[in-house]
Amino acid sequence: MTSRTDDIRLGADIGGTFTDIALDIRGTLFSTKVLTNYAAPEQAILDGIAVVTRDAGISPSEIGIIIHGTTLATNALIERRGARTALVTTEGFRDVIEMRTENRFEQYDLNLQLPTPLIPREDRFTVKGRIGAEGQELQPLDEAALAEIADRIAAGGFGSVAIGFIHAYANADHERRAREILARKLSIPISISAEVSPQMREFERFNTVCANAYVRPQMADYLARLQIRLKEMGAECPVFMIHSGGGLISVETASEFPVRLVESGPAGGAIFAADIARRFGLEKVVSYDMGGTTAKICLIEDYAPRTARTFEVARTYRFCKGSGMPISIPVIEMIEIGAGGGSIAWVDAMGRIQTGPESAGSEPGPACYGRGGKRPAITDADLVLGKLDPDNFAGGAIKLDASASEQAILRDVGERLSLNAMSTAFGICEVVDENMANAARVHAVENGKNISDNLMIAFGGAAPLHAARLCEKLGIDQCIVPKGAGVGSAIGFLKAPFGYEALASKLTRLSRFKPAEVNTLLADLKASAEGFVRTGAAGRIVCEITAFMRYAGQGWEIPVPVADEPFGDDAVTKLKDLFEANYQRFFGRAIEGLDGLEIEIVTWSVKATDVRPEVARHELTTGKRNNEAVTTRSVFDPASGAPQTYGIIERETLCAGDRVAGPAVIVERETSTVITTSFDAVIQSDGAILLIRKGSQA
Repeated sequence: MTSRTDDIRLGADIGGTFTDIALDIRGTLFSTKVLTNYAAPEQAILDGIAVVTRDAGISPSEIGIIIHGTTLATNALIERRGARTALVTTEGFRDVIEMRTENRFEQYDLNLQLPTPLIPREDRFTVKGRIGAEGQELQPLDEAALAEIADRIAAGGFGSVAIGFIHAYANADHERRAREILARKLSIPISISAEVSPQMREFERFNTVCANAYVRPQMADYLARLQIRLKEMGAECPVFMIHSGGGLISVETASEFPVRLVESGPAGGAIFAADIARRFGLEKVVSYDMGGTTAKICLIEDYAPRTARTFEVARTYRFCKGSGMPISIPVIEMIEIGAGGGSIAWVDAMGRIQTGPESAGSEPGPACYGRGGKRPAITDADLVLGKLDPDNFAGGAIKLDASASEQAILRDVGERLSLNAMSTAFGICEVVDENMANAARVHAVENGKNISDNLMIAFGGAAPLHAARLCEKLGIDQCIVPKGAGVGSAIGFLKAPFGYEALASKLTRLSRFKPAEVNTLLADLKASAEGFVRTGAAGRIVCEITAFMRYAGQGWEIPVPVADEPFGDDAVTKLKDLFEANYQRFFGRAIEGLDGLEIEIVTWSVKATDVRPEVARHELTTGKRNNEAVTTRSVFDPASGAPQTYGIIERETLCAGDRVAGPAVIVERETSTVITTSFDAVIQSDGAILLIRKGSQA
C-alpha cells in the first residue's frame, strides 16, 4: 500500500446541483463533476474521488489532504431543515430575533412581511441576570431558574441550544456559567454567542448563535459520517474545511462552529478568482461564478476579495438589504442570486418571464436530464439555443434530451406568451443574464465602483455559457475563463491558506484609549486566531489587524487597517490619522470643523493566515495564430436575434497564442465557453481563455 504525500491534494465542493472534485498531483489537475446526492451528500464526494483517482492512476490512500466546502449549512437555513433549537436569553430580550431592528427594508410595501425568526417564540426561554455595556455585572445570574429551564428543554425534545445574553461580547461569564448548568442535565450541543460571534448589536449576535445551534447537529453528523466513509475507502488523510472568510479550519472547529461554513463554497470561488488575478497582475477584477443553483458576483481589488463582518442569508426581497437572516461572522463579500443552470423559468401574473430563485437542483434536475424533472430550467434554454451539445454534457456522463427541454419550455412559458421554443429560450436566457447584470451593477455601486472598469473572471459549470453576453450588458471588454473553470471553487479550495479571523467588540473612544488594555485584548485575539491556524499549518503565520471605527453618533463603522505591533504613547494620534485617511477614501472627505466630535473604536479584528508560496506570473497575450473550427453547430446569436453557424472547437486542441474568432463555442469536459459575435478568444500561456471584445483597445 502506497503512503500518502502532502503534494497530492484534493478539493471537494458540494453544490446545490453538482459536487465538484479537483485532484492536484504536483501541479497536474484531474477533475470531475457528479450530481449531488441530497440524501447522503458524502456519497457524491466518494463517487468523485473514485473517478479522479482512477483517472490519475493512484489510490485514495495516496491523497495527502482533503479540503472541503459545502452549501449544506446554507441550504439548511434557507429551507429550515435544522434541529429544533431552544434559545436561552436575558429576561426582557425574548423577542429580539423577531423584532429585528424595526427597519422597513421596503419602505412603501403596506403588506410587508418580515422573515420568520429561526426559533419560534414558544422555544425561547428567559432568565434573570444582567451584564452592563462595560462588562460589569449589574444583576447576578439566576442559576436556579436555569436548572428549571434545563428540565423543560430536556422534556421538550430539543436537539440543540443557543445561549445569547445581553452584552456577552463584553463579558462572557454569564453565558459560560449558563452553559455549565445546562450541560449537567442536557446531552445536546450548546452554543454561546460570546464564542460564535463576540460582536456588538444583539439582534445580529443572537441570530448568529441561533443559526449556529440550528445547523450544528446536522453538520456534526455529516462531517463525522464523511470522515468515517473516507477512511473506509482508504483515504485516511486529514480533512479541513473552508470557511466563509476564505481560510481553512479543522473539521473539529467546523463541527463546533458550523455557521462559519455558510458561504464556504462561494468563498472558494472568490479565492480561485483572486489567484487568477494575481497570476496575471490584474488589480481590478469582478468574479462571476454561476453553478447549478446560484450565481455569485464578487469584487476583487489588489488580488484580494472584499470582506465583511456580516451578511444575509435567504433574502425575501431580491437585492433588498435587511430582508434576510443576518449572520454576523467574517465573510468574503459577494452578492448571490438564484440564477444557476437549474433555476426554474416561469411566467408571473403580469405575463413576464421570471427565473429562479427555485432550482431543479440535481433531483429531479432540469427537464433535459431525464431524471423526472418536468419544469424548464436555464440549462433547458441553453440546450434549445444550441449552446450545449446533448451528447457531450459533463464529458458525456449525462445525455441531454433536447425534445424534453422544448416541451417543458413551451408548456410552462412559450404557450402562455404565444412564442415558439427558440424565442422562449432566448427570452429566458435574456432575463437571467439581465438579472445577473443588475446584481453586478448593484454590488459595484454599493461599493462605490464602476463595474465596467473591471476585467471579468468567469467560472462554474454555467458561467462560461453566459459570460460573453453578460460582458456585453455590463460594458466589460475582457473576460478570462480559467483552465478548470467548471470546477473553479474546488480548485480555489486548494489555493486557500489556513486562516482564521477572531473578533471582539469593545467600544472605546480615542479620548479614553488605554494602550496597555488594547494590547492585552489584541494579544488574546492573536493567540486565539493563531491557535486555529496552527491546527493545520506549521510554517510562518502573519496577522492582519483591523480596527472598525466611526465618529461618535454614527450607526456604522469603517475598517481601518493598523500595523501588527504594540500600541505606544502615540497611539491616539496614529489611530486618528489612519481613521481620517480611510474615511476620506470611503466618503470623499473626513468630517472637520465640529468641536467635540469624537472618534471611537467599536470592534477589533485579528486575521491570522499562513504564508502561501508566490504564484508564477503570466502576461496577457492577444494572440496571433488564427484557429479555424473543424466542425460547426447552429447556435442562437443574441446580437442578430437569430441562429447562426458557430464554430465548435475542443479546448484541448488549442495551444497558447491561438486566437479563435467569434462566433464560436470552445468545449471541454466540465463546461463550454460561448464566444458571441462581439468577441474573439485567445488562449493564454497557462491555458486560460481570454475573451476580447472586437474593436476594443485590448
